[in-house]
Amino acid sequence: MLVQLSIRDIVLIERLDLEFHAGLSVLTGETGAGKSILLDSLSLALGGRGDGSLVRQGAERGQVTAVFDVGIDHPARRLIRGNGIDDEGDLVFRRMQSADGRTRVFINDQPASVALMRDAGQMLVEIHGQHDDRALVDMDAHRTLLDAFGGLTETAAGLARLHEAWREAERALKAQRAKVEKAARDADWLRSSVEELERLSPRDGEEEELAEKRSLMMKSEKIASDINEANEVLNGQGSPAPVISGLLRRLERKAADVPGLLNDTVEALSQAMNAIAEAQTAVEAAMRAADFNPRDLEVTEERLFALRAAARKYNVPVDTLAELAATMIGDLADLDAGEERLAQMELRVGENRTAFLQAATALSELRHHTADALARAVMAELPALRLERAEFLVMIETDPDRASASGIDTIEFHVRTNPGTRPGPIMKVASGGELSRFLLALKVALADRGSAPTLVFDEIDTGVGGAVADAIGQRLKRLASTVQVLSVTHAPQVAARAATHLLIAKGLNADGSGSVATRVSTMDDDGRREEIARMLAGASITEEARAAAASLLAGAD
Repeated sequence: MLVQLSIRDIVLIERLDLEFHAGLSVLTGETGAGKSILLDSLSLALGGRGDGSLVRQGAERGQVTAVFDVGIDHPARRLIRGNGIDDEGDLVFRRMQSADGRTRVFINDQPASVALMRDAGQMLVEIHGQHDDRALVDMDAHRTLLDAFGGLTETAAGLARLHEAWREAERALKAQRAKVEKAARDADWLRSSVEELERLSPRDGEEEELAEKRSLMMKSEKIASDINEANEVLNGQGSPAPVISGLLRRLERKAADVPGLLNDTVEALSQAMNAIAEAQTAVEAAMRAADFNPRDLEVTEERLFALRAAARKYNVPVDTLAELAATMIGDLADLDAGEERLAQMELRVGENRTAFLQAATALSELRHHTADALARAVMAELPALRLERAEFLVMIETDPDRASASGIDTIEFHVRTNPGTRPGPIMKVASGGELSRFLLALKVALADRGSAPTLVFDEIDTGVGGAVADAIGQRLKRLASTVQVLSVTHAPQVAARAATHLLIAKGLNADGSGSVATRVSTMDDDGRREEIARMLAGASITEEARAAAASLLAGAD
């Protein structure tokens, strides 16, 4: 429920903090005192349309904060969690409205969108007025209310899932049919392409491998003569190795005769022999590496150019030719096995459609039974609301050919306000005052089903008095036993039934500026009796009015 509303710099309100409680709370005050400002502020905190004109004159921005205490599994919490916002503790909706029209939204102190605030707000609070049509103008809302009354909400959700499965199967069938039809048009080209790619048999990474091999062979061809010349110098008849080797042996034999004299020379010649041996080994390896058959270069180039030609033909990189071949083979498989697969998918569509229609038919039967029960429940409330000659009907038109996620039923609330007249849609037939009473009867019949945890009624008792106003008060109090109810009222009979009475008044600011401000105060028993007496008598409160007010309060208790 709504537990707190804080308003800063909105229209005539400079600073206001209100606490709300369970049960029925009424807001009363003279015309123009600012009751509509409170509702506009609450609407702003629920994602309603923002406007720079709402900001108090002289202020740069206004702010409204609404705090809600709801269960851990409430749909609003699930919605907020689903949008990545922490929902621990109370839900705090804060709306900042700048005078230049800009607006900022926070949910639990985290930035959010107006759309999210509005969607979550609709799950937390419903605001209804005499000319409000949100609950009654939309036929989808009629179906939702009927399902809620009959406890069919989960059944309807299951039906929606069956409908989605059916439609998803239809979408898959359509996509497969289009794929097969395209494959059939391209069949000859596909087959020739697959044959070509299978003959080519490309491998991943093959282009890079062939390019490197070709580059090496071409470079080897250019330096082959130099390598041969180096080999001739190192290993041929003119090789210095025999000369150095012979010199090394002679010096080694004479080194003993002159100790220390030839050691460095012998060591250097030994290292030279080792270096020559290593160079001979290296040049022989280079000769082997550079030795290739010119036919190998030709074969390598032919393979590389064939791969690149195929890539240009199919407008893909060389490395994806193998993947392309696999895709084409799959397309041919779809074509070859297409009819069988299509038949299986058509069967699946039929099965899903049958499952949906069976569930929709069963739900439709339950809705017809529920419609009668809802009509009777609403009708039971009408006589006391001076609608004893009216008739409330739940019209259901069932058409399997107009199936949707909600089923096969079109549901609309109709009324007949006078005997002998033709019933029609409630929004077209009922007057403003009748509409508000029909709505109240409907909400009472639904009790805690199909309603937000907080209901706000804005002057739905306008134009009625006496017994009808008392009947409205009784029903608001009964409704408040299951949900929180806030009512802006001018009817003393309604105010007398409240658990909490808030008085809205307008007066001069205490700062001496001469500006006007709206204030709200919670009234004690004496204050309630005085306010109800004012509502009964007008500006001049008499003792008789006070006595009548006391009687109303006693009777309400």
